[in-house]
Amino acid sequence: MGRREAPRSRSRTSLWSTPLNSQSTTPKDLVHHSGSLRDEGEEARRVQLVEVTIDSLAEVGYVGTTLAEIARRARVSPGLVAHYFDDKDGLLEAAFRTLARTLAARMRARLALARTPRGRVQAVIDINLAPEEFDQRTGTAWLAFWGQVLHVRGLKRVQTAYQRRMLSNLRSDLRRLIPGEEARSLASMIAAMIDGVWLRAALSEWQEADSESARALLTAFVDGRLKELAQAATLRVTGESAVRAVSAGGRLRVINPANGAVLAELSADGAAQIDAAVRKAQAAQKTWAALSGAERGRVLQRAARMLRERNEELAVLETRNTGKPIQETRAVDVLSGAQCLEYYAGLAGAIAGEHIDLGPQAFGYTRREPLGVVAGIGAWNYPLQIACWKCAPALACGNAMIFKPAELTPLTAMKLQELFAAAGLPAGVFQVVQGHAETGRLLSRHPDIRKISLTGEVGTGKAVMADAAASLKQVTLELGGKSPLIVFDDAKLDNAVAGALLGNFYSAGEVCSNGTRVFVHRSVHAAFVERLRTRAAAMRVGDPLDPATQVGALISAEHMEKVLAFIARGRAQGARLLAGGVRVTSGDLANGCFVAPTVFDGCHDDMDIVRQEIFGPVMSVLEFADEDEVIARANATEFGLAAGVFTNDLTRAHRVIAQLQAGTCWINHYNITPVELPFGGVKLSGLGRENGRAAIEHYTQLKSVYVAMGDVDAPY
Repeated sequence: MGRREAPRSRSRTSLWSTPLNSQSTTPKDLVHHSGSLRDEGEEARRVQLVEVTIDSLAEVGYVGTTLAEIARRARVSPGLVAHYFDDKDGLLEAAFRTLARTLAARMRARLALARTPRGRVQAVIDINLAPEEFDQRTGTAWLAFWGQVLHVRGLKRVQTAYQRRMLSNLRSDLRRLIPGEEARSLASMIAAMIDGVWLRAALSEWQEADSESARALLTAFVDGRLKELAQAATLRVTGESAVRAVSAGGRLRVINPANGAVLAELSADGAAQIDAAVRKAQAAQKTWAALSGAERGRVLQRAARMLRERNEELAVLETRNTGKPIQETRAVDVLSGAQCLEYYAGLAGAIAGEHIDLGPQAFGYTRREPLGVVAGIGAWNYPLQIACWKCAPALACGNAMIFKPAELTPLTAMKLQELFAAAGLPAGVFQVVQGHAETGRLLSRHPDIRKISLTGEVGTGKAVMADAAASLKQVTLELGGKSPLIVFDDAKLDNAVAGALLGNFYSAGEVCSNGTRVFVHRSVHAAFVERLRTRAAAMRVGDPLDPATQVGALISAEHMEKVLAFIARGRAQGARLLAGGVRVTSGDLANGCFVAPTVFDGCHDDMDIVRQEIFGPVMSVLEFADEDEVIARANATEFGLAAGVFTNDLTRAHRVIAQLQAGTCWINHYNITPVELPFGGVKLSGLGRENGRAAIEHYTQLKSVYVAMGDVDAPY
């Protein structure tokens, strides 16, 4: 559609410099195929002639708008009009482009304010059916153009370019709401209805509809159609977890955060589905626990081998669902899950209690026994890895696990369930359920689930712990952090900078243990910051499926807005921006959730970006003067997940680490998490540990047995 009012006075910029397409960006393209702008007087004359043309079209129509008529109205000679525009078609094309560009500018401004895909669709409706489009002058001029579009090539080009742009805007945003083919069809319907409603109003001389009623009609249509499609759409996914009643617990729309495409639509599980999963798990767990540890280990080994064999397939799926770079998911996400399964497969046969000598008349022993049915609730930043971190020790110990992935990233957990089945795991021992917080709460409150292991936010952890208290469930909570990374004056600066980059920008900063408070000794601060700024600015933000991309997309538009808001607060509170600080929208990234790696210097302990977990690519650099000072400042937080120290003085390294209130620490490295080493936090960063032998204690219960070897001596 290409009908928009041209304001009666406009600057050179507003009239000529807003391109409709790549073929029409200059006055030369618009008004004359061989002339050039020689001075402001000529340009003003062209503007005047275009405005007079629009007035003429509104008053005498297309046929009556001749070069002679335009010349008469403008009080110039017909030859001067022909000098600027060649002929009537050239003049009308220039006028048409002016109106179309005015509309394009309004559309861009409105779309920039829209925060959601539905809001952007509404922006297209509102701008195309704005009150200005029902103005007598504008509408009559557009009617004149419409009557000639099929006959004049230049007018057809302008109309086609604008139609394509409008359809592209609609399709791009509708794909975030509904599957691709349905988005394409609905976009065409919306565009046709916009044109039809406006044209009907124009032909009735604005008697049958006004702007408000036209927009209300289109809005109701779009809302109704989206609701119908949401109710009708289903996704058939391999495995039992795909067959669920839509009404059970709502719907999950799985989005690729790099481009807004809908990857899948799932039904959330409700109380009936959770009860059924628990009953199935209870029956299967007895059979699984009766196997020897070595037999259970063999199943885990087969599953690990399958993960490695399907590394590429699963890495691509994880990248599409999370927005993380393929170079990360290929190297870490899938393979670390396989390593976890292999590690606990090896431990499964060695799970045992101990013998206790109680003298010649008795001895005792302990048994490590499975808890029964346990549940895991995952986070969206490492979906497959977290699923393996939770299920591997649970299954090795003889438990059955019901696992709920984060609603934003549910796909690879379903694949893991398929792999376990193919590896010979009995049905029901590992089940995936889907849903939002309500589904997670059904797990944490279920009386027959004996343990909850959660990776998530502090608030979620508190809610899970409160729910678990009713049935005295065991809980393992791996929660948030605001971890310190300390660089002393004798550190190898290149290593320290590399550690800070890994500890802030890997996975676009969406890592709970990130060392986002980087304390640098005053004597090396300038050198450290300069190296850091150079390397951070050189990081490549791009398509996550491009192997060269180093920083991918954030998980969602909502999360991106949260991160950008923290960046704005950092600036407002006086932090000095060294790198990044902006959303990246170049090229194909415009439809995704990309934020440049951001480094703030000159930070203070009371700033929001220093105190609060951002969970994005935002680093805060702070100076310190001595060891006691930095230890006190590092510990001055409610979190205690992780910490790092860079120094060549290992005596100092161990001394400082011993005083830091954090559950997971590194010396001269950062964010390396081998499965052999327990991982977890203190304070508000969590309870319990994942990985290592420590996890075995969290998935077993200890039974003490006293064995008498003599007579019972009773005083009765």
